[in-house]
Amino acid sequence: MKSHDPDETRLREQIALFRYGLIADLLHRPEGNRGLYRELAEKAARDYAIPGTLRTRVAAETLRDWLALYRKGGFEALLPRVRRDQGQARAIPQAVADQLLQWKEENRALTVPQLIARAVASGTLPEALVLAPATVHRLLSRHGLMKKQPGDPSSNDRRRFAFDKAGELWMSDVMHGPCVLVEGKKKRKTYLLALLDDATRMVPYAAFALSENTAAFLPVLEQAIRRRGLPKRLYVDNGAVYRSHHLALVCAKLGVTLIHARPYLPQGKGKIERYFRTVRMQLLPLLGEADFRSLEALNRRLWAWIEGEYHQAPHKGLDGETPADRWARCSDEVKMPGADLGELFLFEQKRRVAKDRTVSLHGVVYEVDAALVGETVTLRFDPARLGRPVQVWHRGQYVHEARRVDVYANCFVRRDPTSATLSPSTPPGAPPAGLRLRDFDHKGGR
Repeated sequence: MKSHDPDETRLREQIALFRYGLIADLLHRPEGNRGLYRELAEKAARDYAIPGTLRTRVAAETLRDWLALYRKGGFEALLPRVRRDQGQARAIPQAVADQLLQWKEENRALTVPQLIARAVASGTLPEALVLAPATVHRLLSRHGLMKKQPGDPSSNDRRRFAFDKAGELWMSDVMHGPCVLVEGKKKRKTYLLALLDDATRMVPYAAFALSENTAAFLPVLEQAIRRRGLPKRLYVDNGAVYRSHHLALVCAKLGVTLIHARPYLPQGKGKIERYFRTVRMQLLPLLGEADFRSLEALNRRLWAWIEGEYHQAPHKGLDGETPADRWARCSDEVKMPGADLGELFLFEQKRRVAKDRTVSLHGVVYEVDAALVGETVTLRFDPARLGRPVQVWHRGQYVHEARRVDVYANCFVRRDPTSATLSPSTPPGAPPAGLRLRDFDHKGGR
């Protein structure tokens, strides 16, 4: 099937050229060659600017498929296939998707055509939007709302579960949020990082951040523990934000069991997905211009809604009880963290101390003890507070707290007088290196 859209044709060619560029140097390698598999893995580990998508990685299996396609059908085989549903909706607007999911949850017997018919009859669909049955089916499948056929190996026992006590299980996920102004001028997309207590539906903590990585998630987890105590289990998906070594280390030190969901099985995340849907339907439509002026303003509005409305509203999953009331009734076994909690969340990076006794960390220069010049030290720091003092460790021992270099103040530090020698490049009349400026009078004499 060919595309008659010139822009789409050009995009398909750009994608095919990108694919060919990745495999061109591998075309003459034999299939069973060990070096081929090593090169595929190396290519898969790199980031790329991929045409037509925001993704930056290509899996080794995908590269192997492209090789097979090219060997079988040449360059034409690398062209992406034209969709058969052209002219129909490729992506369902979030408000429509939320409504479809809600109807399906309330009546699991509704079929895809019945859901589409209800959306059309209710006026939920925007003008000129046509829902493709396959698109709706994929949406429902991603949220675990489509019945499995008997004998399907994935139709294992998935009975509904709910813990009795607060803190027995927390779950976490990420939701794409609105854009906010950063530094008052540039718009940046946000991500809502949230934790949800399974037994009470309380939100221990949630916050919008400018990225969805471990450095953004760990401060959210720390605040949640400070406010609602230590969970026994933390249930997360397989995203990169939850697969970091540092998160696993923090959980291990706290005695929290870190559980990753099985890939492609979204049913276990239904409760936090339902919470995100509530955020999209009840909070986001009420946000005003003032809430998008900064990340701090957006998070203030978020917490006002969580504490003032979400925690106080009767919850269907709690038999009409509010999350706040359920927490008060079953949080008697929650344990609070120790005073050294913040130490566990610090990131670590190694640096070699330069001759001017400084180290650089994410563009910030810190000054360390002169005895460490030439040594490799470990810096422990909070990535959300770069510029503040960082801990310096050497050979497993804490040395001191390094502060940001103050180059102006260093002009007035007394140096060793024995180093006060003029170099050939010293300008005439300038004080010798190692002497304080106040050692000279206004005429340049000592």
